Order: sequence, then C-alpha cells, then structure tokens
Amino acid sequence: MTLSRRNLLAATAVTSMVGATAMTGEAAAAYGSTGTTGTGEAGPGETGAARPRVRTGFDRLAADGYALLSGRRTGIVTNPTGVTPDVRHIVDVMHTDDRVNLTAVFGPEHGFRGTAQAGGSEGSYEDPATGLPVHDTYGKSGRALADIFTRSGVDTVVFDIQDVGARFYTYIWTLYDCMVASVLAGKRFVVLDRPNPVTGRAAAGPVLERAQASGVGREPIALAHGMTVAELAQLFNAEFVPRAAGRAADLETVLMKGWRRSDFFDATGLPWVPPSPNMPTPDTALVYAGTCLFEGTNLSEGRGTTRPFELLGADGIDRRWAAAVNTLAADIGLPGVHFREAYFAPAFSKFQGKTVGGVQLHVHDRRAFDPVRTGIALLVTAARTWPAFAWRPDHWIDKLTGTPRVRTMIDAGAGVDEVTAAWQEDLAGFRRMRREYLRYR
Repeated sequence: MTLSRRNLLAATAVTSMVGATAMTGEAAAAYGSTGTTGTGEAGPGETGAARPRVRTGFDRLAADGYALLSGRRTGIVTNPTGVTPDVRHIVDVMHTDDRVNLTAVFGPEHGFRGTAQAGGSEGSYEDPATGLPVHDTYGKSGRALADIFTRSGVDTVVFDIQDVGARFYTYIWTLYDCMVASVLAGKRFVVLDRPNPVTGRAAAGPVLERAQASGVGREPIALAHGMTVAELAQLFNAEFVPRAAGRAADLETVLMKGWRRSDFFDATGLPWVPPSPNMPTPDTALVYAGTCLFEGTNLSEGRGTTRPFELLGADGIDRRWAAAVNTLAADIGLPGVHFREAYFAPAFSKFQGKTVGGVQLHVHDRRAFDPVRTGIALLVTAARTWPAFAWRPDHWIDKLTGTPRVRTMIDAGAGVDEVTAAWQEDLAGFRRMRREYLRYR
C-alpha cells in the first residue's frame, strides 16, 4: 500500500473513531469470559440510522481504545459484515489505528471481501487495501486450522461476523472450528457480538444428531438456535470445545449494548450488509431457517433470483402447490405467512435460465411466523402435489435437518404436526441448556 493510501485510511479511521465514541457515549467494559448482560436501554435520541440504538461488540471495543487487544499481535476472522455503523470495514479502521496491532486476516466461506459464491472462498492473498495477509480458513478445522493460526504469528484471534440465526449457516461453525483451533495453537480468542437478525426469543426445530455432523452442523444445537454469536461461543466453550480440543478456549466476549431478544434487525438501527451472496436482506434471513431445507431436494431454493429462499419451485410445478400449502396453512394453523403462485427463471444454480413454477412466501406477521414449521409444511405439500419431487441422492436433507427422521417421516406420509412432534423432546433439552448462556433480556 502506498503512503498516501495509508494516510487517507488513517484520516478516515480517526474520523470514524471520533464518531463511534460520540455514538456510544462511554468506554464500556463489556467483556470478560462471562461478559456483562449488555442490555442497557438506549439513551434519548439513540435511534434511527444516524445513531443506532444497538452498539455492536466492535463499537464497544473501539470506544474502550482496544484495551482488550493492547500489546497483542491480533488476527481477525471476518467478512464484509464486519463494519462500523457508517459502513467502514473494521479491518480498514483497525489497520490504521496505532492502538491495535492487527497483523493478519482469516477469511471464511465466501471470503474476507465476500467475492465467492456458496461453497467457495477467495484463497490466501495479500489484501490490496491494507497489505495485510489474508489466510483462507474455509473448510479447515482442527490441527490444519491451528497450524494456520501458528504460521500467522498472532497471539490473539478475534471473530466478528454477522450470523442469521440458523444452524446450517456456516459462520457459526467457522466460529466453533476457530475456537477449537485456538486451543490447539495456544491462542487467545475474542468474540465481538452482533445481533441475531431474526430475534433471540426462542429456539426451534430439530436438534442435530451427532451422526449427521458436517460443515453445516458440528454439534447438537437446534436448527433455529435463537442466540447471538457471543452467546453461542460461551455455550460452545462450556459444552463442546473441551470434548474436541481437550480443554476450553481462552475465551473473552465483547457484548452489545442496547440489543433486546425481541429485536428484529431493523430495530437496531445498524446497516445490513449481506453476510453471503444469497442473503441480500433481513427478509431473507427471516425465512431461511425453513426454506433452506429445499437445498436437500430437487427443487430450486431461489438461488439465482432476486428473492433467494423466498422463491421456491421446479420445472413442472404449477398453481396446485400454492393452493395446497395455503389450504394446509388454514387447516393446521400456519400463521404469519401467505403463499403466492409464482414463476421465475434462476440466473444460476438449479434450473439455470429455465422458467419454473412454484411459490413465493409473503410474511405478513413476522412475530407469529414460524420458519421451521413453515418449511416442513412446504416440504410435505411439495411431496404430495408434485409427482417428480425427490430428495437429493446424497440425503443432504439429513445434514440440514440434523436427523434422518424428517425425510423418512415425510416419505411415509406423515403430516406437519407429526413431523414436528418428533423433535420436541430433544428441543426441550436444548432449550434448557441454552438458558444458561443467554446474556440479553
């Protein structure tokens, strides 16, 4: 990077830090291995785009002058969602601030700058904006990932990525894998919290069976976990990391200020940056825990459209599917959503360039909407109304749901209530475990 480029970044970073300090109004000590609740109410006027009501973990870390990272060679696991309220990337901000010694970046699925599609990464390279080395961590775990941390020369690994609240969204398993690797490499681990965009009110859906563990679910948590990444980190560290690494990680979490468990993302005042190419809006995140299940079928889950996971369909499906699911919704009680007959032509992925029929979900009451139960209803009706319905041959649906029971019960003709009843005992157990790690009201 040229000197003039670095000076420009330095100047803008200072401006950003002044703004961040003014917004937070305090240098809060929001960290520690157990952390604080971070649930304080916003002050007068602290709402809206100019002054977000919610202060992220990074906001609070920066407002405290990066004291938690003082004297540390720091590496960060992040992606395009690691931004300040004025959408300045935190790597650019930290790189030009003398109070923090940022020496490496670790890129997850889709990459640090977010250029790769699902199942891809950007590889390892030198970031042209900062000159920092970017290490590709996607698909790495255990000793292989620990070796990357060791070679990078860092002594503290920071994690800051926006999650969407579903077990099969891979960033929380990047978090888990990095925590395990930090133990193996002898590194300190810090998690900067961000909101769960679909609220943290409750956990829902089946709990992963260990036999179905994969990159979209390493450990037994519910499909819709209802937690933030810092809460998950504390749960992982107590319940799962010692089993994988021999002991718990040297973990500290920086919690948010002003976030409430009932908050949807638009209540936070924070900017939405797509965490991945097919997660363009918070509306996508709202339905994702249910409709991503169609990745395990021969139907399109809407990738390659402007409404991924809200549009579902396949060649040969017509109005009968929308009619069937609307009828079922009225019969069994499926509140908060309407299903519209829809036709679309994906630009890539399944049925690329071909016009297909299906449904579009229209959520009209997001507090009443249950994405997982809705996803099961859509699977049940698709299987009953479309003769060509099929699961992916590799039974990917079992990895997504975390159990083969959903697939086998639907194949046997089970209804929505029968399928959802099958996971209630396991879900109750997870909810009891989860309760201990909730840090916000």
